[in-house]
Amino acid sequence: MFRILLFYLCIAPVTVWYSLKMIRFKRKGVPAEKIDPVPIKWATTLVKLAGIRVEADLGDLDPEGHYVFMGNHQSNFDIPIVFSVFQKNRIRFVAKKSLFDIPVFGPALKEADNIPIDRDNRRAAMKSISHAVEIANSGVSPLIFPEGTRNRDPEELMEFKSGGMIIALKCGLPVVPFVMEGTHDLLPPGKLLFNRKRTIRIKVLPIIDPSRYTLKERDVFKNDLRQMMTEAYQDLRSEKKNG
Repeated sequence: MFRILLFYLCIAPVTVWYSLKMIRFKRKGVPAEKIDPVPIKWATTLVKLAGIRVEADLGDLDPEGHYVFMGNHQSNFDIPIVFSVFQKNRIRFVAKKSLFDIPVFGPALKEADNIPIDRDNRRAAMKSISHAVEIANSGVSPLIFPEGTRNRDPEELMEFKSGGMIIALKCGLPVVPFVMEGTHDLLPPGKLLFNRKRTIRIKVLPIIDPSRYTLKERDVFKNDLRQMMTEAYQDLRSEKKNG
């Protein structure tokens, strides 16, 4: 309980500190190699404060490679965990627009070139997709949660949205699917107390060449990706139950 209390006492000042640092660096024109470690420091600090244990099987991932990442999403802890695992891949999130309205944290997200998407406005969503492609072409790796929101059911993945497929296909970058198991048990949506004893497991799946699909085949891509990730996720769950 003390560790949980310490985490909640520290999360706001830690987030504000690194957010202000990001905003200041970006507006001063600090080089990218000095800016990129800022969100990593924020993420690893929160993971350490929470005492979260992460086991990651990165497969054939180049730890400094340029990709589009696609992963499942079950908890508010997912973002710092993913940042802490893919530390040198220069990841940036495609995230719901409302996160960018949070004082201090929201402007920091924007300055760091994370990508807001307004799912309630089709025209704005298409602009967000174009922006995501531009950001990816600048050398960062977009990370997309294709379920579109946090999944409240740990039993299976939600249906995937097509927007992430369009981004991946327009970028033309290799696609890295990955699955996380345990973050729902760590901190279910709507809960405050988290289960520090729950080890989080991340598995990177075989990298996908997006040239296998055309833009018109985005739904085929979406279904193939979901099937691949579902099978891997269920395998991780079975290993947990049998372990």
